[in-house]
Amino acid sequence: MLHAQAAFGGFSVDAAAKAKDFYTTVLGLKLKDDKMGLDFELPGGGRLFVYEKKDHKPAVYTVLNFVVENIDAAIDELAKDGVKMEHYDNLEWSQDDKGVARGLASGHGPDIAWFTDPAGNIISIMQVK
Repeated sequence: MLHAQAAFGGFSVDAAAKAKDFYTTVLGLKLKDDKMGLDFELPGGGRLFVYEKKDHKPAVYTVLNFVVENIDAAIDELAKDGVKMEHYDNLEWSQDDKGVARGLASGHGPDIAWFTDPAGNIISIMQVK
């Protein structure tokens, strides 16, 4: 059994400066340290480590999920900063015009929408109740 003292998630980006601006200004994360990479505090006490990689390739899956109280209000706030929701054709249930897969009303899970960071990594916002 692993007896870890701590754990955190991480992923790469193509430009640390753009990521630093996006994650602090647009997403509102607190930057703890930027010496070896970008070390962010996540809501609820977690940590995220974002590092620059010259041959970065965006993840083809969701790398980070944010739970929000009101998904429509969150989308409107992100839109003010130029963030656009992604639309996918391969979901189990369809997305509305805002890009939200409305799972709560249909019993399929949370209401969820996706967008990308400046490096193309996929991030979600979801309303769970």
